[in-house]
Amino acid sequence: MKIRDMVFVALFTAIMAALGFVPPIFLSFTPVPITLQTLGVMLSGSILGARLGGLSQLVFLLLVAAGAPILSGGRGGLSVLVGPSAGFIFSYTIAAFIIGWGIMQFRKPTFAKILTVNIIGGIILVYCVGIPVQALVMKIKLIQAAKLGLVYIPGDIVKAVLASLLTLSIRRRLPRRLLPYSIEK
Repeated sequence: MKIRDMVFVALFTAIMAALGFVPPIFLSFTPVPITLQTLGVMLSGSILGARLGGLSQLVFLLLVAAGAPILSGGRGGLSVLVGPSAGFIFSYTIAAFIIGWGIMQFRKPTFAKILTVNIIGGIILVYCVGIPVQALVMKIKLIQAAKLGLVYIPGDIVKAVLASLLTLSIRRRLPRRLLPYSIEK
């Protein structure tokens, strides 16, 4: 792995940790908080591509497992990885990889294409992993957990839009030699 790639992985791991310092919003009817960290997942996949984006999230996950309090609300450790949020947290690595892979398939990604990939990988995939685990841990029916998850959709769409705008802006302004993969300008 090139030093540049290691720096990008470390940078996006740090961005995820920094987003964890934004206080979570806890809702009275679900133990899964609203956080900004899915924004970091979308950005890592969109900007770094599949391999490096997924790797940055894997490093983040390993730091959480090691006890680093870098999840929103200062959470960390193995207990978080068996709680109601576990499926969402575990999905970060897969989501970043899928987002990166999806965007890399386009010769010239547009805002609409990047947004679509962010919604598929950063929302739908994350929910498909997170909601069943939440239902299992909370010992509730899958449909009930899915209904609880509806409250997160508007905020996640805003995060997907923001991630898509930032991705286009960053990737178009940085010199190609600095980027892990290139797109047409």
